[in-house]
Amino acid sequence: MRQDGAQGRYSALSRLTADAGAAGIVDTMQPLVAHWMGRVPYREAWDLQKMLAAARADGRIGDRLLLLEHPPVLTLGRQASDAHVLAPAGMLEAQGIEVIRVERGGEVTYHGPGQLVAYPIVKLAEREVYLREYVRALEAAMADTCAANGVEAGRREGHPGCWVDADGPLVRKIGALGVRVERGVTYHGIALNVTTRLADFALIDPCGMPGLRSTSIAAELGRRTEAPSTESVEAAARVFAPALTARLGAALAWSDEDPRVAPAPAEPAGSAEVQAAGSAR
Repeated sequence: MRQDGAQGRYSALSRLTADAGAAGIVDTMQPLVAHWMGRVPYREAWDLQKMLAAARADGRIGDRLLLLEHPPVLTLGRQASDAHVLAPAGMLEAQGIEVIRVERGGEVTYHGPGQLVAYPIVKLAEREVYLREYVRALEAAMADTCAANGVEAGRREGHPGCWVDADGPLVRKIGALGVRVERGVTYHGIALNVTTRLADFALIDPCGMPGLRSTSIAAELGRRTEAPSTESVEAAARVFAPALTARLGAALAWSDEDPRVAPAPAEPAGSAEVQAAGSAR
């Protein structure tokens, strides 16, 4: 469902800070530092998340937000059923599509070009945010990003993610969600279809739901033949990041530094010089 362009692009974001305040979420922490990374192989981004999550738990860095897209890949949550991967192994291998089981919750997910992937590395307790609030913030930020592009989307009760016509007869999934928390720090995150090639979702039962229809921002705007582009994903990332930080009541800082640079080791106990959280790289 579309919204008026100007209203859809700006009205949702203009409400975010007020909504965060009304929810009692107040920013008293270091900014959440966002990195736009472009197209990154899945395993590389997975390793990076785990490295940054460990560094965040140790207090060597502040909160981070990785924004990127992946080459085609299928990922399975830790308890997901292999039966929801519909494509034969030989077909996937011929197309260079790997199937990877990871630590997050949820069922099978497709990642590929034209899809915004966001991996927040956030220490929830320091922001005084409960896991349920955090999941709702991710869902709302996806919906805000859709609204800013003229597409109406939102939550669907009992089904995590972001949905178009959530309560109607033609429900369609536009964004997936699966998170992991270790030592109080989040990783994994969301995948929002921007200009994603929707035919690739035929490889799976999205989210383990046979017959589920997937959609994208481009498709909802009547541009189903639009080719996936990294530029469209970056544009969506530039909306999603402030939407998420506003929903969390956090400040946002963009960084051009490469987050793949290993964080500094933790300072030994009793050290005269302590590295401020959020400044180590």
